[in-house]
Amino acid sequence: MENLVTEKEKMLQGLPYDSRDTGLLRQYHKARALLKSYNNLDSKALEERSRILGALFEHIEKGVWIEAPFFCDYGEHISIGENTFINANCMFIDNNKINIGKNGLIAPYVQIYTAQHPLKATERIVKTGDGTRYLTSTKPVTIGDNVWIGGNSIICPGVTIGDNVTIGAGSVVTRNIPDNVLAFGNPCKVQKQL
Repeated sequence: MENLVTEKEKMLQGLPYDSRDTGLLRQYHKARALLKSYNNLDSKALEERSRILGALFEHIEKGVWIEAPFFCDYGEHISIGENTFINANCMFIDNNKINIGKNGLIAPYVQIYTAQHPLKATERIVKTGDGTRYLTSTKPVTIGDNVWIGGNSIICPGVTIGDNVTIGAGSVVTRNIPDNVLAFGNPCKVQKQL
């Protein structure tokens, strides 16, 4: 008897998977309900905000502050270290693990992507008996401790950002960034040691 692999297991292993799988859709709808509640809470409702984030994320440490609105796909693949601040209108596409270290500063409109698709349309679009779907795979994203990511930056699938890094606003991070540097641009490049 062969081992059956769920679409979620395929997704987290970086294998092509069906993003419209019923199990994944259940997770997605659960996250949407939690996010709707969170994004509509009064900013002074600290206990309820904390409870919702605890139910949403895989792991969240003390002192994390997330400005509303915040958006993600599943939530349960996100881990955030202590005292990290995430500003308004951030979007984390957590189809794979997103690990953020402690003492991070993530500015408004930062986007973190773990999902990817084949570049060629003929490889990306899959015809099935009941319609068309697209081929998706994933790579995790890791952000170290004491990292500041400037506003409107995009972190692409598979990227690791080291400790004590500053990413300039508007950067598109397509490759790994080592510890203790200032990096910015499109594509993001190391500009100097810090």
